[in-house]
Amino acid sequence: MASKDDAPTGAANGNGDVTQPSLNVLAQYVKDLSFESPGAPNSLRGRDKAPGIAINVNVNANPLSDKQFDVNLTLNAKASFDQEVLFNVELVYGGVFAISGFPQEHMLPLLFIECPRLLFPFARQIIAEATRNGGFPPLMLDPIDFAQMFQQKLAEDQAAGKVKAS
Repeated sequence: MASKDDAPTGAANGNGDVTQPSLNVLAQYVKDLSFESPGAPNSLRGRDKAPGIAINVNVNANPLSDKQFDVNLTLNAKASFDQEVLFNVELVYGGVFAISGFPQEHMLPLLFIECPRLLFPFARQIIAEATRNGGFPPLMLDPIDFAQMFQQKLAEDQAAGKVKAS
């Protein structure tokens, strides 16, 4: 005999059946990869202090169908010493995700927090290999707090009047 605790979870689809929420990665791909070392080979010489590294991160999501979404994680890293650019690497890493069974209010957090969180380790590895292949030590990006990025973007959009406060 089944108890209340054994009841399935998820959203009913109208037929009495229960649909389990699912998030699946259908594909991952490099959309754009650029590595520049304008001062090579001089930029490869040893220095007595570490270069400054500026990192920019952006996430975009576009629907492909009702349940499939293309999410792009853009990472830019620029290393410079004094006024000299040592390297500049840009990566746009994408993933196609199938998302179903989630309430509508969960879609933006899924697309802008969970999807890039799944893509990040792969993008991080590509950046590390590109810098290593360029003659520099591999650039190992620190983990990114996509939830904080999402909250900050929502706050900026609310301040600009683009999103209604809930």
